[in-house]
Amino acid sequence: MSGDMSLDMIMDVNVNVSVEVGRTKMSIRDLRQLNQGAIIELDRAAGTPLDVLVNGTLVARGEIVVVKDKFGIMLTEVANQSDRIAHGDEE
Repeated sequence: MSGDMSLDMIMDVNVNVSVEVGRTKMSIRDLRQLNQGAIIELDRAAGTPLDVLVNGTLVARGEIVVVKDKFGIMLTEVANQSDRIAHGDEE
């Protein structure tokens, strides 16, 4: 089987794509005290590019845009191997 044929076989496989705004750690006690209107401070400064993850792996970064009344993301950079490793260390 050639490499192109193998690649063709997976091209229609669906993957989970998510955009991460930021992260934080909280105690269960603090989580239980959250209610409507609560604000959770994240580790990322406003205006910082957001992470684009495919099946949990960092693949790119970008900025929020609006597309037909829905949120989208405009890619501003594609992650290199060292970015992917660094993102994995943050979990």
